[in-house]
Amino acid sequence: MKYAIEEVTNERQAREFLLVPARLYKHDRNWVRPLDDDMRKVFDPGRNPYFTHGECTRWLLRDERGALAGRVAAFIDENLCRADEYAVGGMGFFECVDDREAAFALFDRCREWLRERGMEAMEGPENFGERNDWWGLLVEGFEPANYGMPYNPPYYRELLEAYGFRDYFQQYTYLTRLLTENLSKIVIWKSERLLKNGAYKLCSFKEISLQRAKEAFLEVYNHAWLADLHGVGGMDMAQVDILFKNLRPVIDPELIYFAFHEERPIGFFIMIPELNYILKHLNGKTSGWNALKFLYYRHVNRGDVALGLIFGVVSEFQGRGVEAAIIKFFCDRVVEHKSHYKWLQMSWVGDFNKAQMHLMEYVGGVKCKTHITYRKLFRDDIVFRRSVEKVKI
Repeated sequence: MKYAIEEVTNERQAREFLLVPARLYKHDRNWVRPLDDDMRKVFDPGRNPYFTHGECTRWLLRDERGALAGRVAAFIDENLCRADEYAVGGMGFFECVDDREAAFALFDRCREWLRERGMEAMEGPENFGERNDWWGLLVEGFEPANYGMPYNPPYYRELLEAYGFRDYFQQYTYLTRLLTENLSKIVIWKSERLLKNGAYKLCSFKEISLQRAKEAFLEVYNHAWLADLHGVGGMDMAQVDILFKNLRPVIDPELIYFAFHEERPIGFFIMIPELNYILKHLNGKTSGWNALKFLYYRHVNRGDVALGLIFGVVSEFQGRGVEAAIIKFFCDRVVEHKSHYKWLQMSWVGDFNKAQMHLMEYVGGVKCKTHITYRKLFRDDIVFRRSVEKVKI
């Protein structure tokens, strides 16, 4: 079968880009349609700050009859694309029928576009934005999708690996019951020892101002992540403002915590309610009647799962018990306030982050999903090394 690729250049094609997964997953109960506006923001230069230091384009794939058969996007982040000894572009939002010819046509188009711009490899599937959204290929745990995390059929793995994509790093999602008694003795001991030192302070989002929360997030993110994780770019206050603006409709003050040492921000744990139990009722839209549905499920018929988005501790304070103290503080608050949250799903724990993997095990976490971020090298003379070989553990 012959396929034709076309670049998305108008509103009709942009709508079709949203419809490709809706058609592919129409019989898959585990898939939840993301909000259309969340998808549109990624490709809107007026709302995605990554366009200030990068570029992006996307394509549709049609079969001989003109029916939609796939989609993909490619992008370059000039702030990060040369973090390695070779230049790396991004590939993401890949969706495709189960056909190598179709998939390879999409990958080839990304490769051509990236090579024309000086790239020597492509990484993906990933987001043209922060790592907490739409990053990685699901390879284990084909269960109901988590908010903001990619979901795909099992055959995508074969398509990527047959094309020559290689496992660059893995991301794990852990599930644990929110009970203090689930915590290991090590976590409790480390937490109590740390808090005996009056220089340390823990607080929730509602106990500090919004501006202070933004400033604390920015400082910890740029120190905790950049110092230890290979290929992670920094953020500025404009990006943090956009992040908190996007999270505003779903922020729960019970789910955001900060750690300070002598008033200096040294750690955070950012969680939100797991929203896909709501989004599955909305079919990508929040207008009209769906707006009332969202409010009903968000504030009345609430879910019992908290979704961990990002956990960070400044490098010089790692290993002192800050991570344990934040987790215990949160679990204690759940019990104290008789919270409706019963479970925590912690997404995006990279296989390069051994400390966080151990912490999840200490709090009774069990791996329930695995995503892989792949790389495809364009030149045979480049030596492939997994991300875990490049980071400081």
